[in-house]
Amino acid sequence: MAVQYKDYYEILGLPRTASQDDIRRAYRKLAKKYHPDVSKEKNADTRYKEINEAYEVLKDPDKRVKYDTLGPNWEQGQNFTPPQDWQGGPRVEFGGDFSDFSDFFKTIFGGSGGFGDIFAGANGHYPNGHSPNGRSRTVQRDSEIELSLSLEDAARGGLRTLTLRSSPHAEPRTLNVNLPRGIVDGSRIRLPGKAASGGDIYVTVHIAPHPVFEVSGHNLTRSVKITPSMAVLGGMMDVETLAGNVEMKIPPGVQGGQKLRLRGRGLPRRDGEGSGDLFVRVEIAVPKRLTDRQRELWEELARLEKTD
Repeated sequence: MAVQYKDYYEILGLPRTASQDDIRRAYRKLAKKYHPDVSKEKNADTRYKEINEAYEVLKDPDKRVKYDTLGPNWEQGQNFTPPQDWQGGPRVEFGGDFSDFSDFFKTIFGGSGGFGDIFAGANGHYPNGHSPNGRSRTVQRDSEIELSLSLEDAARGGLRTLTLRSSPHAEPRTLNVNLPRGIVDGSRIRLPGKAASGGDIYVTVHIAPHPVFEVSGHNLTRSVKITPSMAVLGGMMDVETLAGNVEMKIPPGVQGGQKLRLRGRGLPRRDGEGSGDLFVRVEIAVPKRLTDRQRELWEELARLEKTD
């Protein structure tokens, strides 16, 4: 059955020669623009899903190679049917629930070499059900999957349901994963005996890029813009955190690029002992347009600075 081709490079606004850094930068920019929690664009939810799907494929070199084997001569939205017995390069693995991804994604990555291969044939049976010595034997094999979480979900923790298939046409099975609050990027969760063969499943958690916060372990960093007068005189301002707005003191004479710390405003720690910190990077917003009166005052200030 034909599906609509997805040009992941076009979705991210990149050439096929884009570097991995280019891909990350493009994703962060678009994710910030179309994130449903902050975007006012009418098609924000659809675009955000497309952007995440494109990034899921292009961020990983193996997955990107598999996609690139389709060739560059396809156009976004064009009807597409994969070649018969298409293998598409190296074996890759996808984790988590990709039910929101397009039919194109599922057609390309749901079969050989894709998500289904994590469990397809994982029961470890020898041909005809016998081992080389003639005895019936089943080998338990562990499986690895990856799970992408939003920063908000990582902070909240709780129950997460994964949908897994042993093959593209097999009945899906679901697994519940209990995520601790404040789980950090790269954390690994073991689900003993949950693989199709009776082995263990290891879930590696990745936190998706956020339009506002940068993540480093349990610490977060974000930028705020202040006026030149506040940079000189200091003052109080509201700062958005994961748990809501808090008032922060801006010290007099703060410099552009300087980081101020809000203790305990980062991700909660898994051991229950408090939270990481939020670092606020100060950016000084210089006005682009001035009224006549404002220009007079700035000129007066410049003369005083020369006098000093």
